[in-house]
Amino acid sequence: MRKQLQAIYRRGMAVMAMLVLGVYNVMAQSSAGIDQATTEVNSYVDPVANLIIAIGAVVGLIGGVRVYIKWQSGDQDTQKAIMGWFGACLFLILVGVVIRSFFA
Repeated sequence: MRKQLQAIYRRGMAVMAMLVLGVYNVMAQSSAGIDQATTEVNSYVDPVANLIIAIGAVVGLIGGVRVYIKWQSGDQDTQKAIMGWFGACLFLILVGVVIRSFFA
């Protein structure tokens, strides 16, 4: 009876050791995968931030032209249009800067 208990104990210890080594192997692989994903995301940050800033510049130019047309036509809502377009440009530029500072 004692030999049977020792055999069961040894098998249990062997299974436990295999589980620990298996978990360690999985953790090492997931760490490598996380590092690779981080590298890929960091490689996209600068182009995306530059694209957002460029879109903000284009929106600013279009907004400037539209505000100028409103101003020349004597529209009373010129100040509201200025604030709206300025806010949109500021938002896009800040998003580009925040993305760059958050991921880089």
